[in-house]
Amino acid sequence: MPELPEVETVVRTLAPRLTGRRIVNAKFFSHHVIRQDFATLARRVRKQPVKSVTRHGKFIVLELDNGVLSIHLGMTGKLLLDSEPGAYARAIFELDHGLLVYDDIRHFGRIEWSTKLPERAGALGPDALDIPLADFLKLLKKRHARIKPLLLNQKFLRGMGNIYTDEALFEAHIHPRAIASSLSKERATRLHRAMVDILSTAIRLKGSSVSDYVDADGEKGSFQLQHQVYGRAGEKCPTCGSAIRRIVVGQRGTHYCPKCQRS
Repeated sequence: MPELPEVETVVRTLAPRLTGRRIVNAKFFSHHVIRQDFATLARRVRKQPVKSVTRHGKFIVLELDNGVLSIHLGMTGKLLLDSEPGAYARAIFELDHGLLVYDDIRHFGRIEWSTKLPERAGALGPDALDIPLADFLKLLKKRHARIKPLLLNQKFLRGMGNIYTDEALFEAHIHPRAIASSLSKERATRLHRAMVDILSTAIRLKGSSVSDYVDADGEKGSFQLQHQVYGRAGEKCPTCGSAIRRIVVGQRGTHYCPKCQRS
């Protein structure tokens, strides 16, 4: 699933070229992706200028003159600018020049119009890239939960996913089953620094293309070439040489080094 760096990359690809353009018409083809009435949604976005393109956690938010269009890429969604629609196009926005195509082979994404940011997006926690250290420390101390599932909880912190949580915990030398409230100030500070550093680097490298993810131009990211533990079960830890392990924590596959990340 595209996480914060991938969604941020799509937004940065789109924003300079989509802002100020007008949606002339829209067509929709999936009731799984679009839960609203197709004709009503098309009418609401028709002739609407795009005032801004921003990210809210893992949501792409298009501010229109009339309301906002929020797009979640799900597991396999792609938002492609000036691309020809393919077999898996679930929504096509005809612009004043060119097209914006939402492509999703598995229909797990979501496109939704609302007068303001949808409640399910507005209820999310602070952004993982922007949260100040002091706020992060306070939040951790309040939660007697395992750190891996907690970081994945979008109501606790928005934007983190499986890849970047595994990578941040490895860099911070914290076991994925550690209890959040038990982390010392030093370890929690190290985790905050690792999280922000890894997210920032991943954005610079345009995200991780380990499955279907591409940016709005159809280009893959390259941060997957720098993964230290994610997807590397059985390989040697780049720090100590121990075999990286894969376990299940909070029903999610989790990669870690048993020597560098002792419980």
